[in-house]
Amino acid sequence: MKTLPVVAAGPLAAGKLAPAHLADLDLAARRAAVDRLGEPAFRAGQVSRHYFGRLVRDPAAMTDLPAAARERIAGALLPTLLTPLSERSGDGGDTRKLLWRLHDGALVESVLMRYPDRVTACVSSQSGCGMGCPFCATGQAGLTRNLSTAEIVDQVVSLAARAVTEYGQRLSRVVFMGMGEPLANYARVVTAIRRLVAPPPEGLGLSRRHVTLSTVGLVPAMRRLAAEDLPVTLALSLHAPDDDLRDELVPVNQRWRVAEVLDAAWAYAARTGRRVSIEYAMIRDVNDQPWRAARLGRLLSGRPAHVNLIPLNPTPGSAWRGSTRAAEQEFARRLKAAGVATTVRDTRGREIDGACGQLAASRSDSRSESRSGAGIGHPARAHRERAER
Repeated sequence: MKTLPVVAAGPLAAGKLAPAHLADLDLAARRAAVDRLGEPAFRAGQVSRHYFGRLVRDPAAMTDLPAAARERIAGALLPTLLTPLSERSGDGGDTRKLLWRLHDGALVESVLMRYPDRVTACVSSQSGCGMGCPFCATGQAGLTRNLSTAEIVDQVVSLAARAVTEYGQRLSRVVFMGMGEPLANYARVVTAIRRLVAPPPEGLGLSRRHVTLSTVGLVPAMRRLAAEDLPVTLALSLHAPDDDLRDELVPVNQRWRVAEVLDAAWAYAARTGRRVSIEYAMIRDVNDQPWRAARLGRLLSGRPAHVNLIPLNPTPGSAWRGSTRAAEQEFARRLKAAGVATTVRDTRGREIDGACGQLAASRSDSRSESRSGAGIGHPARAHRERAER
């Protein structure tokens, strides 16, 4: 039996290539792959409609395919990419967090969240993360490898199927805020987004405006993304308005400073017409001082930005703690007084290790013991004494 080639998941995955999947291919390439199997090319569209339109993988349910060919076609185009290891439910069942094992043993997490007006999937673009942000469980674990396009898309399709079976609702939004830095896996992430927004049978048919891509601020990739004619929402993980603190919280800031990152964000907004989401994790006695709120307000005033203040989900063994409710409210008040649209985000999944990377860490005991809190020290050591400016 003819088989499809494998697709490299990323530069760290040499020798451990992910099986090729129809989500790695555009529709023309899928037709060519089916033709190589000795089947009519239109079978590619049939299988694609099952996967993207009906959210079905089971060959037995593909009754428009000849019974004798179903297993062979589905086996070639729909290999298993994600094996569920654990699932946790919180927020009265409205949040479901899944831990998957990939073909090479790498771990990846994704989350399904139901809100009154939507169902959102939070997906990963890498197994682990190489950005080294010390308050993030994934950053503490380090980078394992990039995901393939299909490994990213398959998380979304899997969660879309669960949204229908668990909630009786269609998936409406996708956020790239799981494990990894999406722009560090640029080509595969952009291709995955194109699959998600293309109409069936080419893709899942989501609105581009309902896809959010988060980044810590890889400036060249941000500028490249602006030219893609793919106006998704850009979410910039800023977490500090000043370079001194951001150097510690987001180490890539030592390469691209706050001013450079914001310039790239405003260029993206100008090119796409989309307001930039500024993500700001509220960390007690570290970045939640009123003077930092005032400084952030000055940076963002008059700009096409919306600030999401994120109550920090603390990770086991870490010195970092979330801000008090009073500090969050005062920070938000000062931003709003500066004319900056601001929301304190609804935090989901605290009781189910909701912070990104916590489930993966809990499955790797030896890594957790060596990494939890390592090298962090006390986060407020150089910041507590600063007076309001």
